[in-house]
Amino acid sequence: MIVARQKPLEEILESVKDYDKILVAGCNECVTVCEAGGQKEVGLLASALRLYFLSQGRRVRVSEVMAERQCEDEFVLPLEEAVRSHDAVLSLACGAGVQFLAERFMGAPILPGVDTVFMGVTEERGVWSERCQGCGQCVLASTGGICPVARCSKRMLNGPCGGSTGGRCEINKDIDCGWQLIVDRLKNLGRLDEYEIVAPIKDWSSERSGGPRKVLIKGWE
Repeated sequence: MIVARQKPLEEILESVKDYDKILVAGCNECVTVCEAGGQKEVGLLASALRLYFLSQGRRVRVSEVMAERQCEDEFVLPLEEAVRSHDAVLSLACGAGVQFLAERFMGAPILPGVDTVFMGVTEERGVWSERCQGCGQCVLASTGGICPVARCSKRMLNGPCGGSTGGRCEINKDIDCGWQLIVDRLKNLGRLDEYEIVAPIKDWSSERSGGPRKVLIKGWE
């Protein structure tokens, strides 16, 4: 899932300080799971904004709305009336959701209320960790299901480097060496001989550095 964290309140206040009618928009998908932009977070943030403006002696209307997803027309277009009746929208969706709202409501300021961090998994309640960077050419079949792009700090396709020690990354000793994880996994699978196969040069043109990407399913044009 996409993992995000709510921006510091001071940063949010700075972005909305000039508006008198603010719509706080949450999303029922990933940001709800990682407790950054669900209904609870929308309510808490809206209350904090109301208290702040009240303390400043300003009469600011802060409204709340939830969308099933902020990245699909089916769920975004019904928000049109609410968006038009406010001066700005503070979106608690991921960066994709913020941009999608901005594309659909060109005349409305759409402000981000969270920082989108990575695609990852839930390790335990309140703890999420990165697993995928969306590089566009998945190599998990040859690395035992552990991604060297996301798990190796240097994104090495043939590793480990010479700096890892005791299964830990030289960049940060609190981080597992991604390639140690791969070697251990291949050993458990009885496929350690595959570790000696040199990985071919990766097609990085399918990664983000090649510009914004698009997926088109044939027959849906």
